[in-house]
Amino acid sequence: MPTVKVYNMAGKEVGEVQLSEAIFGIKPNVPVMHAAVKNHLANKRQGTQSALTRAEVSGGGKKPWRQKGTGRARAGSTRAPHWVHGGVAFAPKPRDYSYALNRKVKRLALKSALSAKVQEEGIIVIDKLAMDEIKTKNFQTFLDQLGISGKAVVVTENVDENVYKSARNIPGVQVTTATILNPYEIINSRKFVVDQAALKKIEEVFA
Repeated sequence: MPTVKVYNMAGKEVGEVQLSEAIFGIKPNVPVMHAAVKNHLANKRQGTQSALTRAEVSGGGKKPWRQKGTGRARAGSTRAPHWVHGGVAFAPKPRDYSYALNRKVKRLALKSALSAKVQEEGIIVIDKLAMDEIKTKNFQTFLDQLGISGKAVVVTENVDENVYKSARNIPGVQVTTATILNPYEIINSRKFVVDQAALKKIEEVFA
């Protein structure tokens, strides 16, 4: 079973904890992780792009010149795609890019992401992750003491308003709960910071 060190909020080592082999000790499945990342990014797309086709652009009702005898190419409308102010050929229209992944695939992607993070020594377990007040400076000090810089995912057992609001203005830091983990956020981060109680919840929910 994988074993990682446990730290307190001051950044000092206070013990060790064994991780579940079924969640943190599997061989990462790269194709499944890739599928989960593609699915997440596709589901985030707004799909609100839109342009006007030649049928939707105003004007162009009159034939610009007679069909024959002018020496110019025949033309039936000034709103054809190759004209200035003409419509767009194959214009993009609003659409929904989202699609669903099989539940087993999503579960395997999450376990693979967590196992990969263990292998690269990117998991940091905190004995009790809590903030007495909403203070970004204090949370940044906590991260500095653990040597965390850049992108990081902070996981609490339940929604903790003090932790969430203290971390939300720090670039690259995201706070989430144990039951709604996202493979993309784990893969996209350098460090996975998890409360010890949240770690038990993860092992209970995703085992």
